[in-house]
Amino acid sequence: MCHCQGVPSVSQAPIRQNSVRAHNLALVLQTVANSADPISRASVAGATGLTRSTVSALVDDLIAGSLLTEVDPAPRTGAGRPAAGLRPAPDGPAGLGLEINVDYRAACVVDLTGTLRHRLVEAGDQRQAGALSALTRLAALARHRAEADGLTVAGAALAVPGLVAAGGVVRVAPNLGWQDITIGTELDGLPLTVDNEANLAALSELGVGELPPSFIYVSGEVGIGAGIVLDGSLYRGVRGWSGEIGHIPIDASGPLCRCGARGCLEQYAGQEAMLRAAGVTSVAELAGADLTIAGTALGTALSTVVNLLDVDTIVLGGIYAPLVARLRDAIDAEIGRRVLTGSPIRLRAATFGPDAAMRGAAGAVLQGVLNDPAGWLARS
Repeated sequence: MCHCQGVPSVSQAPIRQNSVRAHNLALVLQTVANSADPISRASVAGATGLTRSTVSALVDDLIAGSLLTEVDPAPRTGAGRPAAGLRPAPDGPAGLGLEINVDYRAACVVDLTGTLRHRLVEAGDQRQAGALSALTRLAALARHRAEADGLTVAGAALAVPGLVAAGGVVRVAPNLGWQDITIGTELDGLPLTVDNEANLAALSELGVGELPPSFIYVSGEVGIGAGIVLDGSLYRGVRGWSGEIGHIPIDASGPLCRCGARGCLEQYAGQEAMLRAAGVTSVAELAGADLTIAGTALGTALSTVVNLLDVDTIVLGGIYAPLVARLRDAIDAEIGRRVLTGSPIRLRAATFGPDAAMRGAAGAVLQGVLNDPAGWLARS
């Protein structure tokens, strides 16, 4: 126990005026952003508990900073003047989402309304030297197009298929052949965050559709990763490396995996394994192939995850998204045999399909603006 005199605890520390303003700016901005329809200033005041005069002053600041915009009110048949509605500004800050995977690199720009403004994808083997330089050039092109639209890119986030540590260090990305690669925290003057692609893809699903607050997002590419969302929050684990579902063992005597072990899920349900088993050369051809081997392996691994975490919803993304109907029977059969509770497990395709990781990356940038509009206003 601390016996220091005159040092208040955090709960006893005074709240400074600028801290109150920052909190209330975020409260108002998030209330508008979370509203399905344009919302009036009076309704924001009612939802937040702030006075109308306070809300009006904060809204004026947010409009001046291109974070909110007013829209014409809907026609009204009753008495009284209809109030103008508020919604996020489409011409303010934007998020730059980036992704690098084994056979492609991608960039997208998403504005504060959640609208995809630009999408750039380049196919090619990213295990070659110069892959990061090529991605930087693609990011610059996406940023240039955003700025030509009058948008201000608030930051960038990069999705990678590997284990990411603090400071933008990719500890290992076996399918890319990366080991202790430092990407850093800045990209051409923009703040940059780096995260696992399945984590960012899972974040893209939050608030979309009718998903429960807890679910597993499974990203199928050459490798297989999972984003674990529990009670509405991404579960990262002690070191931030949770979700490496691709290396759950299916058969200890099975094929050698890039990670050095044998019989990992990736060797049965990864992209290259599925193409090989189906005897085809393109992902598009998998839509007409027998995917029983991949579906059975996925069902086996997912049963382990469901038994461990007690979730009832699984979202399939990446190359799995358009193949859910082909994979469902084999997955369901294994889950039915192996999950102890016997409760039904919901299986659905990802909302953004193969774009989920870069969309989630752009969304992570925008979430930073929503959480700290005062910081954005100070920057802009």
